[in-house]
Amino acid sequence: MDHFLYRQGRLHAEDVAIAEIATTVGTPFYCYSSATLLRHFGLFEDALNWGPHLVCYAVKAASNVAILKLLADRGAGMDVVSGGEYARAKAAGVAGERIVFSGVGKTREEMRQALEGGIRQFNVESEPELVALSEVARALNLSAPITLRVNPDVDAMTHEKISTGRKEDKFGIPIGRAREIYVEAASLPGIEVVGIDVHIGSQVTDLEPYRQAYRKVAALTETLRADGHRIERLDLGGGLGIPYETSNQQPPLPSDYGVLVREELGHLGCEIEIEPGRLIAGNAGILVSRVIYLKHGEGRDFLILDGAMNDLTRPAMYGAWHDIVPVNEPTPGVERRPYDIVGPVCESGDTFAKAREMPPVGTGDLVAIRSAGAYGAVMASEYNSRPLVPEVLVQGDHFAVIRARPTLEEMISRDTVPEWL
Repeated sequence: MDHFLYRQGRLHAEDVAIAEIATTVGTPFYCYSSATLLRHFGLFEDALNWGPHLVCYAVKAASNVAILKLLADRGAGMDVVSGGEYARAKAAGVAGERIVFSGVGKTREEMRQALEGGIRQFNVESEPELVALSEVARALNLSAPITLRVNPDVDAMTHEKISTGRKEDKFGIPIGRAREIYVEAASLPGIEVVGIDVHIGSQVTDLEPYRQAYRKVAALTETLRADGHRIERLDLGGGLGIPYETSNQQPPLPSDYGVLVREELGHLGCEIEIEPGRLIAGNAGILVSRVIYLKHGEGRDFLILDGAMNDLTRPAMYGAWHDIVPVNEPTPGVERRPYDIVGPVCESGDTFAKAREMPPVGTGDLVAIRSAGAYGAVMASEYNSRPLVPEVLVQGDHFAVIRARPTLEEMISRDTVPEWL
């Protein structure tokens, strides 16, 4: 469920007409619904209320500080994968003890930043990282709480580029070597073992891969405890999928996921951490764009938008589907026609949809690309010297620009011409 609905023939975000925002802000722009963000976060809270837990929002999905503060004020922790994301979480007022630091390539400077600023745990992904973290923590005379991310060799049955739990993926340590590496971790100064971490992929639409992975984690927990390690926290990652295409089968609900976690891991008495991002933010955001031209081609027609692949890269990168709807509600039963929906960037890959059936849409009309709240604005670029699009947050009957569109002068002023040119 989201809060982008037609009212009196016009698409609204909660109680604000999208066309009103477009008039004020210009197009293209991202629009997020506070109510949807909070509702989806609450679904995970409810799903895990059977035991001690912390829902750590995956900052990489949508990292605007206003979004982080909205969620943090409701009790969310944060999962970060860079020093920049850590700084954003802190800027949103999140205490260090509610921030989890993930990622395969943490630098020593990022380790120092998090240790000095406060951290709940590092999810360590390799032996070299473990040694580096020990050295940094020892130099600061601090203790680094860690989990080791284990790779369970489970196929999440998702897109090749967002699968993370197979043995050929770059993430984590092989689960078969976990015991020896936990022994090493326990022997290193400045390292405090607190649990186990696992994450198998993103946009997961079947619970069975989770079940396979969590059974391996449960067995490993009991083995490590028998070896004398303190395993009190299980970080289960995120990745639960969302329905991008309205006609697709619905992915599992957070409540179903919570039942599975309790069935497979509830008997261990561990605090459960999860790191959802897409399911919280994905359907909470849309990209609004305006039709520049309706172009008739050879055997196909094109809707050319002012939004482009640099604004929303998922279709170009993953071949991802996003529902695209007109902001003015179409008349029921109106005839639809196929269009290739494209942007103005000089790349053939600048295509949001091919042969997409659309109701009548003309030059100057607004369209909304749905389910764009996750991995949309955060992956945007200024390719073709196109300014980053603004982000807008709606709450009830009011809205605010939470990231402004830079001017061309601001963009160009970041370049420096050396004196010798």
